[in-house]
Amino acid sequence: MSLTNTSVLIAQDSAQPSGITHARMTNKFAGALRVFRSDRPLSEDQMRHVAPSIFAADKHASRSQRYTYIPTIDILRGLRNEGFEAFMVAQGGSRVPGKAEYTKHLIRLRHQTQVVQTRAEAPEIILINSHDGASSYQMLSGLLRYACLNGLVVGSDIQDIRLPHKGNARDQVIEGAFRVLEQFEQVDESVAAMKALRLEAGEERAFATAAMALRFGERTEGQAPLPVTVEQVIAPRRSEDVGSDLWRGFQRIQESLLRGGLSGRGANGQRTTTRPVQNIDRSVSLNRALWVLAEEMRKLKA
Repeated sequence: MSLTNTSVLIAQDSAQPSGITHARMTNKFAGALRVFRSDRPLSEDQMRHVAPSIFAADKHASRSQRYTYIPTIDILRGLRNEGFEAFMVAQGGSRVPGKAEYTKHLIRLRHQTQVVQTRAEAPEIILINSHDGASSYQMLSGLLRYACLNGLVVGSDIQDIRLPHKGNARDQVIEGAFRVLEQFEQVDESVAAMKALRLEAGEERAFATAAMALRFGERTEGQAPLPVTVEQVIAPRRSEDVGSDLWRGFQRIQESLLRGGLSGRGANGQRTTTRPVQNIDRSVSLNRALWVLAEEMRKLKA
């Protein structure tokens, strides 16, 4: 088992707190990304409908004999026996014929001790895997923010767990889930520090400007301007997001950049609407970068 540094992932979907929503999104590079989140534990039938690769009967034909097939559903059943339930699943698509049933998938789980909504955020564990060689087993720390159903993956000083496809990983994944769960006290401390830290208007704009460069790329003289403005990115979408603390500023910026939906101008000057990030890898990497950015801002202010 190897350990590496992680940070925060925010899973984007259009679910509402009062029920279940299935959002299907498309990506011209990675095919379709299907997302399903519920406010109750998901059944295997619900997961199979959205993410059939969780239930793949074997590894993809492109994998060699050295690649050990470790079915995700077996891991999930073992985790369920230990009190972990899935509340969200997502699966990427593939344009390669016959590969869609083996592609990368992401599951967000909560332990039975964390299911009751007694606080603004719920600790979650994120499990990522595939059966086509695109991913090792990965386990990341996460948070669900109930106000907007943004899901975070947490902190530069928090460890994630990666397991190669060899041997019997089930016991190692279950052990890793409890190790991730034990780290949420550190996560809570970091979130509390962000909530207690007030940003000046110029500081929030600087944060947003740096975040926009992560999302849209750096702009130099002579290049087309960014498709949206800083003011659009930092604008609150709901009453819970109004405030000058770092935590709420971070939430507004993250949601604007990950979910898209902002009206702007394209490189050719035509009107456009920013698109949501619709790829598991891109969502993970961008969210990690945004968390690190927020942590650095917190350290500078402190």
